[in-house]
Amino acid sequence: MSNVLEMHNITKRFPGVLANDQANFELCKGEIHVLLGENGAGKSTLMNILYGLIQPDSGEIVINGQTVKINSPIDALMHGVGMVHQNFMLVPNMTVAENVIIGKEPGRGPFLNMAQVAQQIRQLSQEFGLDLDPDRYIWQLSAGEQQRVEIFKALYRGADILILDEPTSVLSPPEIEALFKILKSFVKAGKSIILITHKLNEILNISDRVTVMRRGQVQGTVNTDQIDKKQLANMLVGRDVVFPVGRQQTAPGAVVALLKDVQVPGDHGKAAVSNFNLDIRAGEIVGIAGVDGNGQAELVEAIIGLRGIKSGSMTIGGEDISHSPAWKRIDAGLRYVPAERKKRGVASDLSIAENSILKNYRAAPYSAHGILKPEAIRQFAKKLVTQYDVRCSSIDTLVGTLSGGNMQKLLLAREAAENSCLLVVEHPTQGLDIGAIESVRRMLLDKRDEGTAILLISADLDEVLELSDRIIVMYEGTAVYECRQDEIDREIIGLAMAGLN
Repeated sequence: MSNVLEMHNITKRFPGVLANDQANFELCKGEIHVLLGENGAGKSTLMNILYGLIQPDSGEIVINGQTVKINSPIDALMHGVGMVHQNFMLVPNMTVAENVIIGKEPGRGPFLNMAQVAQQIRQLSQEFGLDLDPDRYIWQLSAGEQQRVEIFKALYRGADILILDEPTSVLSPPEIEALFKILKSFVKAGKSIILITHKLNEILNISDRVTVMRRGQVQGTVNTDQIDKKQLANMLVGRDVVFPVGRQQTAPGAVVALLKDVQVPGDHGKAAVSNFNLDIRAGEIVGIAGVDGNGQAELVEAIIGLRGIKSGSMTIGGEDISHSPAWKRIDAGLRYVPAERKKRGVASDLSIAENSILKNYRAAPYSAHGILKPEAIRQFAKKLVTQYDVRCSSIDTLVGTLSGGNMQKLLLAREAAENSCLLVVEHPTQGLDIGAIESVRRMLLDKRDEGTAILLISADLDEVLELSDRIIVMYEGTAVYECRQDEIDREIIGLAMAGLN
């Protein structure tokens, strides 16, 4: 197969960081090529250079045998390179057709023939199995449908090389299967795809080749059919990784948290959660599965006290916290690990030691009569860093300088350390690399084994299936399916997530 893309000796430095170090990458015509690497390995920088968002310090890009200079995304598209980002860039109150032609309108004013545009979209959509209705509004579409619009935008602009950044992170299993069919139809038509993903099962399922990056350097490229999951993980992190993380069967204890007929209002008046019932026992992980946007976020906000409930009741340890402020819930033993760890979980400009007591700074032994006790705080922080393997130069390190995995481990360590009977964990491994994912999942299972009740919310179905003792599927704000670990049927759960059960 001939190369449609070659990137030679790409080097890019940022202040204090060598993001790409003489990196080389090749893409063949008609292949799906995965770019794999830990957080900070340089893969996103390399693809942003290819798409013209970042300029390299040195190196060469060759497309279809011709050396090119890509100064912007417009240049990239002129050379047939398109990119679909993890966060979609669509205008919700415009139609599919209007979103597709933004910036590339075939005419202006009275010369803009939207009927002709719609017909073109239908033809191209049918050709590649995208199944798009050009007249629907973006706000009416599911995450999978919106992603197909983003892909179509790149095709409409003439992309023959398509970069997809973590494309399955917000999709249900049926939507992932549909996406893979679409990608396979692309390569059959001669187009080439670069896929950035952390999910090893998907890599082995969809890709032809994998290029692994570590610390800005390319470690090597392998044919997918010549490597297995363990070998790929070892190549990525430089050591053996346990898949799946070993879990033992346990006997759950007494009910720690109980939700009865809870209804939670959404941001626009309509109920986001309806008639929701849930009990979580000590030493049990209850996983909430579902495509993002089906009431999970509002449910979590109601539990932790950031959103009021319209009706129903919630108790923790037998104490009614239905309308209690957040601090009373914390005193009752509720702890929370948010999805957006930098915005809502840690104070990036404070040290590890200072972050370690954010929830307990009023309590002994960390303060007395309103005065903090530095030595007690430092001893506690050192204990957390050692016990949970938070890798840092010292406890005086600013949290904002930690890697995503170490930041998440510190956050989990703090929330699970003291007086926690219920731990609510939201997307705990989102954006983490394979090594950090292994550590975080092990930490959660250890806390369960110690008797903590854990509510796990994750868009990663594999994570929910691996960690949960019981699984509840949410769809449009209601619990539509529930099963125990020994009753798991992935197909049934996938259909329930798509509202087809």
